[in-house]
Amino acid sequence: MILTPPSDIAFKIFNFPVYWYGIIMAISIFIGFLCANHLYNKLNPDEKDFIIENAPVIIVFGMLSARFYFCCLNFKHYIANPIEILNFRQGGLSIHGALIGAILTITVICLKNKIKILKILDCCSIATILGQSIGRFGNFFNSEAYGFPVLNQSWGLYIEPAKRIFEFQNYSLFHPAFLYESFFDLLGFFILLFIFYRNKHKIDGVIFFLYLIIYAIIRFFIERIRIDSALNIGNIHIAQIASVLIFLIGIFGLCFLRYKYCENKKNEL
Repeated sequence: MILTPPSDIAFKIFNFPVYWYGIIMAISIFIGFLCANHLYNKLNPDEKDFIIENAPVIIVFGMLSARFYFCCLNFKHYIANPIEILNFRQGGLSIHGALIGAILTITVICLKNKIKILKILDCCSIATILGQSIGRFGNFFNSEAYGFPVLNQSWGLYIEPAKRIFEFQNYSLFHPAFLYESFFDLLGFFILLFIFYRNKHKIDGVIFFLYLIIYAIIRFFIERIRIDSALNIGNIHIAQIASVLIFLIGIFGLCFLRYKYCENKKNEL
């Protein structure tokens, strides 16, 4: 099967183009927040719709952080063209930056309202990986997030010549890395959702740190086949380095929660 991206423009309003990428991002964010709000309401009926009420602030700071992170990765370009930093329509958002911004914003909101931070992050983590699964299809319309050429060139993602990496101009069909990541993100969503409902001890933070581990593993291996990543250090993608750090944070977090749980059990005896 050959996947051929259609036009990246969905429609125009008074000659103002509306891009599929933006539409899909909006849909993924909308579904993600509905999911997170539903899960949180289920566990905390006394704090109903707390996530939805704070969604605009989380979205704004998440987007700003995503843009800032991307601009930092491409520092030389944006320091020479600073006005382009504000041009969000040109593209350039980083999921790692978005996560940092969203987590920091949620932390501040929770501290201000005296809400348990990890409880909110657990629900948001399940929703986030679902949103990531949906959002990856925005890359399809942009003809990006693709991997190495398919060897026999009989199937794959068609990339038009203008959007191909220079070294692979003679190939037209590439591994659809965006689709691989979308599939594994969706699988991660079902795994986290299953654990969410089966977590008998309801230890706050387990889902959040598991999400960090699962997503880090997915992104690390997907990056190994991608050839259009934003920035590399030698042969190592920046996203892989970030994934290793996120993985270690997830492991450390789970170990810390396990330690606290055991300590509490000892104190109860």
